[in-house]
Amino acid sequence: MTCGAGEEVVGVNPKVNNLMHPYREAKHDILWVLDSNITISPGALARAVDILAKSPQSGRRIALVHHVPFATVSTPTLGAKVEEAFLNTTHAKMYIAINTLALESCVMGKSNLYRRSDLNRLDGSLRPHTGDTPNPSTERGLKTFGKYMAEDNMIASAIWHELGLGHDLSCDVAYNAIGDMSLKDYILRRVRWIRVRKHMVLSATLLEPWTESIALGTIAALSTHSLFGIPCWFFLTCHFTAWILADLDVYCSVAGHPVPHGSRTSFFIAWVIRELLAFPIWLYAVVGSQVTWRGKKYRMLRNGEVEPAKPSTISSASHTLTWLGLRRRKSIDQYEPLPMSRS
Repeated sequence: MTCGAGEEVVGVNPKVNNLMHPYREAKHDILWVLDSNITISPGALARAVDILAKSPQSGRRIALVHHVPFATVSTPTLGAKVEEAFLNTTHAKMYIAINTLALESCVMGKSNLYRRSDLNRLDGSLRPHTGDTPNPSTERGLKTFGKYMAEDNMIASAIWHELGLGHDLSCDVAYNAIGDMSLKDYILRRVRWIRVRKHMVLSATLLEPWTESIALGTIAALSTHSLFGIPCWFFLTCHFTAWILADLDVYCSVAGHPVPHGSRTSFFIAWVIRELLAFPIWLYAVVGSQVTWRGKKYRMLRNGEVEPAKPSTISSASHTLTWLGLRRRKSIDQYEPLPMSRS
């Protein structure tokens, strides 16, 4: 199941609305939700199905298989390059680490496999199901998640918490085509998802800056200088060198090859910009609850749901980035379907 022929409006989430028809009409139980800007290597589906169908030896049955996104840039604008640096280093590093530890659900919906029979048992409460007969008046299934912006993470969390089932990463990569993205587009995209996470996992969102290179490096440099007299400049030089080498190793591990030689300078510049913007973006994001999504304004609610923002509630803060000269391009969604092929 990849896309729908026409929408069935069950909530504010256009992806869920678009998936409702194929969700009901699919002939088989295993569903593959694949975004239109994603390409996958040959054989990836078979390998993912093998993981999903594997009998559990111990622990949870695997009920969702997903892939690490890897950005590919078609138009090398500044925003697209910064997004590429983010997805292929910091995001991939944290995504793989969290899913390897498997302490909590963490799923991005670029390429997901799960069973319709499992989704039909979900009610979105994130509370474990008991052996009692379910209330027939309780809404269940995919349409339950139409009220959320991050429907992918909510579905994964419901599978994890309500059914007590697990997730697993495939060895394959979801190649994520990025279109014409300005720096403002990149910033607003990061702001949107930080605000979504703030209303879903507040504690993790508040701790997020302390996983970044600048905050950790500053604290460690001051500490080692105070305790051992090591010059801050020397420590920070070693720190940032080690950090980017680790990020480049993550890139190589996910891509299967190092950063192409002709792109190394632009990649390094984009990486530096990403690191410098991380804290200002986080700070701007945590003080608000309004997001821009596919050209429309929404207000985040406490439980992760969204509602359309009324014109009177649109904050003047949304004009700050324009005032700074970071003009937004005309395209609404820079994660656009692109004619790509991968052998």
